[in-house]
Amino acid sequence: MLPPTDLTVEPAAGARDLSDFTEAAMRCVEPCCGAATTVTDGSAERRAAATHPDLTTLISVELDSGEGPTSSALDTGEPVAAVDLLDEERWPDYRAAALESGIRSSFTMPFRRSEVEVTLSLYSFHPGAFAHLAHHPVVVLGEQFAQGLVRDHFYRAALAQVNQLETALDSRAVIDQASGILMHALGCGPAEAFDVLRRFSQRTNRKLSAVAEEIVRSRGRSLRAQQHPQ
Repeated sequence: MLPPTDLTVEPAAGARDLSDFTEAAMRCVEPCCGAATTVTDGSAERRAAATHPDLTTLISVELDSGEGPTSSALDTGEPVAAVDLLDEERWPDYRAAALESGIRSSFTMPFRRSEVEVTLSLYSFHPGAFAHLAHHPVVVLGEQFAQGLVRDHFYRAALAQVNQLETALDSRAVIDQASGILMHALGCGPAEAFDVLRRFSQRTNRKLSAVAEEIVRSRGRSLRAQQHPQ
């Protein structure tokens, strides 16, 4: 069963790749009347794209009920077929919503790579429409798409780590500058200067880097004002 997730329908400008993949998958399979894709990369948010609003609703029904071919495909790691939804008994909520939209059969494929999970669901107005998809080019298309998302995921993670390191280095630099000012003003060593910074940070309930930035900006006057108020 799928864990609780927030379904985010991506705007066209921010999810062109997701929408393009979903459209390409639909066109790739002749009896397909529509397609929907879900993507998650380990966060609580599950992104989705669909070729028709009714299919977005169908995905929402699956996630809300916790049952359907999407969750089944992710649980088993194998494709899940609904050959004829008139005879389907596994997912009553999904079945009702699909039949209301005129869908008679569906085929859902999972693609899991590292922390990225992708599902591609194909739909048809006809029963038994997806009997021979095991070696279809749409499978290769899905694998390539998932692999591309993995590369993007690790790139963004690496970029975030670089930004964190740069922020840490910037903070370290300003703390060193503030310590130098205190060493000169108080005639103390680096350990004593850092201890003054730390105690001032705790007393004012502010981050150490924010205190250091204020001391550098005021050349130590702000600290003297706090220690010797008028």
